[in-house]
Amino acid sequence: MNQHAAHVNVPGVAGSTAVVTVTVNPALDQTVCVNGLQTGAVNLGESLEFNAGGKGVNVASCLADYGLRTTVTGLLGRDDAQLFDALFASKRIDDRFVRVAGRPRINVKLVDLAHGQTTDINLASATPADADLLALEQAVLRLAAPGRWFVLAGSLPPGVDPGFYRRLTRTLRQAGARVALDTSGAPLTASLAPGLVPADDAASLPDLIKPNRAELEKLVGRALPDRTALEGAAAALLARGVACVVVSLGEDGAFGLQATPALNMPDATPHSTPAPTPQPATLAYAGFRASPLRVPVTSTVGAGDAFVAGLVASLIEGRAWPECGRRATAFAAGKLARVGPHLPSAAALDALAQQVHVETFVGSVQRAHGEA
Repeated sequence: MNQHAAHVNVPGVAGSTAVVTVTVNPALDQTVCVNGLQTGAVNLGESLEFNAGGKGVNVASCLADYGLRTTVTGLLGRDDAQLFDALFASKRIDDRFVRVAGRPRINVKLVDLAHGQTTDINLASATPADADLLALEQAVLRLAAPGRWFVLAGSLPPGVDPGFYRRLTRTLRQAGARVALDTSGAPLTASLAPGLVPADDAASLPDLIKPNRAELEKLVGRALPDRTALEGAAAALLARGVACVVVSLGEDGAFGLQATPALNMPDATPHSTPAPTPQPATLAYAGFRASPLRVPVTSTVGAGDAFVAGLVASLIEGRAWPECGRRATAFAAGKLARVGPHLPSAAALDALAQQVHVETFVGSVQRAHGEA
């Protein structure tokens, strides 16, 4: 963990906070390491560790290690929240969580050290009160500012409308903020499915999404067996108004598409600009394909969240799109050697990034009907 990273202020980002992460459904991650897991048998545990978790918390922890000023918000049970308090204090993360009754849910992670595999057992959380959700929306709105990145990450608790992230995205983008969305299932569908998000409501779409192959297949309702099919599905999301689409492919790495001309991240302006000018019927995009690094694996938990942190950090820094893929892959590789949402030093991340193989490509797609 890079405990002594210097916090930086990024030009063009309002205020002293570069990133806000929103975790509606945080969790205490209980990680048990076993040297050769045998199901249906008695196993001797090598170690036991508890970490404050939830996708947005993991992203914030990695960003703080990297040196970016970060704020966290969401819904957090008052009971047994000490590990969250300690994490935020140790990494100087600005804590704006809405405290609610109860305790955070517990997720059990069984790490097989011999095979480099992790088995997740995620427990359900309690249904939040309507007043808690309203308090969270108000907290997010108070943090909204032109150019500021928000990462909406993770599942939603039982009983929460799947359209919650879509409404929050619309509010944030109208305030000029930028939104990265990393979720799955019904919340992802509610945020992106053409039948649920009208073509004339592009303001409800996030700037960046990072589904994996299975999540993208579920979203589009068909199998995506090869590179051509995957790129076509991602490009269709660009055509509808998502600026950046990155698809994680596990052992096959990741690829990402960015609409061009690329967003000028350091000199951000609000999305609520004057009347739009007519756009060409075809949208051009730039792409990268990043190969994963073969590194020793202690725990895969949170590697995807580290990848998202690397993407957002790189966009804030104004890196070229292929370099965003390179840096994000280095973030994920750096996290794999650690239990919990922590990164190595900046120098170690730089060294990892230099080892990442990245291919670039370009393409174009017909704009979705009704998009500006």
